[in-house]
Amino acid sequence: MLLYDKDSSKRCSRIVLTGGPGGGKTTAADLFRREIGERVVVVPETATMLFAGGFPRVDNLHARQAAQQAIFHVQRNLEDIQFANYPGRILLCDRGTVDGAAYWTDGPDEFFLKVGSSLEVELKRYDAVLFFESAAVGGLEIEGGNPQRIEDIEDAKALDLRLRKLWSAHPNYFFIPHNSSFFQKITFAFAALENFIGQLGG
Repeated sequence: MLLYDKDSSKRCSRIVLTGGPGGGKTTAADLFRREIGERVVVVPETATMLFAGGFPRVDNLHARQAAQQAIFHVQRNLEDIQFANYPGRILLCDRGTVDGAAYWTDGPDEFFLKVGSSLEVELKRYDAVLFFESAAVGGLEIEGGNPQRIEDIEDAKALDLRLRKLWSAHPNYFFIPHNSSFFQKITFAFAALENFIGQLGG
């Protein structure tokens, strides 16, 4: 499935970089943008943008669910803004609209019902998925450089599994396993990305 800008004959596409906390996707997105250049545009992680900007982060059920709904809708609209602003470019999305379902305490079905969508509809928004397995799977600390990350190792492992179950339903899903060498992990991911871009005509 390829996406097209209605106002342009140029083909547009969206590739999601996702995975458990501490998987390296945000670093990978920046490296890919630097390496590939103007062919790609990064859509930043919505949750980080909102929470870093002062969006309330309260630890009760109603507040967490309200936050995930907000992230879903901002993510969707942010992708659409970049899609309209950069016709013919490849959008590298740092997480996608499916991710919120893994954080929803009542399960994915209830999440998609609440936001008025479905897993199938949201997966079709994207042409390919690169899933970065969390470093927590290898027993490594995941603090990294993101102060908005609050998960410990066990939380990260559990999220990784829930996210993988959701995203692996995509027909162009590619799994980037944890590696003690981040360089090797990125090299593996970049090869997969180049393959996807080639298939998309990028």
